[in-house]
Amino acid sequence: MPEAIFTVGRVNAYIKSIFENDFALRQIAVRGEVSNCKYHTSGHIYFTLKDETGVLSAVMFRGSRPKGLRFQLQDGQQVIVRGSIMIYERDGRYQLYAREIVQDGLGDLHRRFEETKKKLEEMGMFAQEYKQKIPAHAATVGVVTASTGAAIRDIENVIGRRNPTVQVYLYPAQVQGEGAAASIVKGIETLDAMGLDVLIVGRGGGSIEDLWAFNEEAVARAIFDCSTPVISAVGHETDFTIADFVADLRAPTPSAAAELAVYDVRVFLSELASMQGRLSRSMRACVNEQRYLLEQQIRRLERGRPSYLVDEKRHSLMLMEEGLKARMRALADGRRQALSRMDDALRLWMRGLMDRKKAALGVAAATLEGYSPLRVLGAGFGSLTDASGRQVKSVTQVAVGDELGIRLADGKLKAEVTEIENGAEAQSITEVNNG
Repeated sequence: MPEAIFTVGRVNAYIKSIFENDFALRQIAVRGEVSNCKYHTSGHIYFTLKDETGVLSAVMFRGSRPKGLRFQLQDGQQVIVRGSIMIYERDGRYQLYAREIVQDGLGDLHRRFEETKKKLEEMGMFAQEYKQKIPAHAATVGVVTASTGAAIRDIENVIGRRNPTVQVYLYPAQVQGEGAAASIVKGIETLDAMGLDVLIVGRGGGSIEDLWAFNEEAVARAIFDCSTPVISAVGHETDFTIADFVADLRAPTPSAAAELAVYDVRVFLSELASMQGRLSRSMRACVNEQRYLLEQQIRRLERGRPSYLVDEKRHSLMLMEEGLKARMRALADGRRQALSRMDDALRLWMRGLMDRKKAALGVAAATLEGYSPLRVLGAGFGSLTDASGRQVKSVTQVAVGDELGIRLADGKLKAEVTEIENGAEAQSITEVNNG
């Protein structure tokens, strides 16, 4: 018979149908310890159930949480999960879909953690008086961690950036699984014997079982007995291990441990430049002050020399001479200004006198003109008319031969013009008849 060949999708679908038709898998309760618990932004909770015999992936969807979970699910908790075991057809992976989760006491690892922590704390291994001070300027740093993990890369990058001259010594320890605790202890003891400045002991993050080697009493004792200051750098910021409590200093991450262990040379160079600047300014100020004092002494010595005294007197005499000249110039200027003011006053007085004389002369001239015969005639005390009876007031109105009538106060005359003279000269009339 020909061989039956199935697609991956058909195989997954077939297995899914088996899971769905199995009553025991549709309604199942599983006891185990919570590990790798993650609250997703979607509201779903992903975690793992484990015991000494195995592990099982699980998920609780957001819709099941209001009724099925009444506490904060965390790593290390011993719980009973009720739900269904089904296969995710696309990935061909089965997991427990939780409908209800209830607490069943603390998990075994969590209980062991608390017991070890309490024991070592009562022994005084966490006491502050046993903590060694981390050196401010470490030149050699030992690192106990896995050689292939992200922790050593982060540590080397940070140290290389902060101070490239620092020498890093790595002990490639096993940090997870069986034999990890003994490997870490060996690394601490080996690097401690080298007389380094500081040790970093740690690894990257993980579940409680991944970090368990750093909760072992043997590792805690090795850190406590280490003569070299130890910085613990286990997991992420929220992870705590026994090593963190017994170490001289805890760092939240391996990168942070490198920053705490190594002084930033850039800060040192900046401080050095600042100190150099302050020293230079202080030296300049000191030199300037001493130069000023020296100049003061030189001037005092110069003032005591005879030539200096003669020069000083000569200078004083020159100042007196200039002062006298200035006073004489000021006095001459004052006299000159006084004469100028007197001259201006005299001119003003003479101008006023002339104006008054002119005014009096004008009044006299006007009075004299009032007595002039021409003025009298012009004022109408006599009249002169031509043949038509028109009044004649100017020589331009008549011609030689014209007959004129002259009216006087006591009578009237008739005359003939025989000659005309312009200006103030007398007019000749050759014939005068008594009218």
